[in-house]
Amino acid sequence: MNKIKILFLLAVISLGLSVTAVTPTEVKNAAGAENKQVQPTRTYINAIPIDMVARPNYYLNKYVKVKATFDKFSTLGLDYKPAMRSSEDYISFLIQRDDVRDHNIPLSEMKIFMKRTEAEKYIDLSSGDKIEFSGKVFSTALGDVWMDVDNFSVLSSKSKSQTKQ
Repeated sequence: MNKIKILFLLAVISLGLSVTAVTPTEVKNAAGAENKQVQPTRTYINAIPIDMVARPNYYLNKYVKVKATFDKFSTLGLDYKPAMRSSEDYISFLIQRDDVRDHNIPLSEMKIFMKRTEAEKYIDLSSGDKIEFSGKVFSTALGDVWMDVDNFSVLSSKSKSQTKQ
């Protein structure tokens, strides 16, 4: 009796292993064309940079949207092996701390990466320009926030007369 149960169980397991699942991208419609799986839209949470650096583990693997004041493009964090982003493909940028009002101090605890090809579109950015960016926090190496940017926009630019002063 036990041998029969074991053989039956093995047959069920082998049958289950031989069946392959069909993914939505492999299903063909009646006309024979392949149906494409639609990427789900991402939900970004609004985040405050100072809170992000205070609680980096909370934001790990989350998609965030940030409004900030641009400071400068940089190479900070590039080519660091535990959170690798190649300096050939990426550039990082710094934003200003929003908890200091009387000085321009960069928030170096946030390593924010952008594809170089995308960053080249914003070469005229100046320190003090208001920006908004969104992306994913992919690492908390060194206890810092490491973020890839998906979307970037300039909300307002300082006038050229203010820059010359």
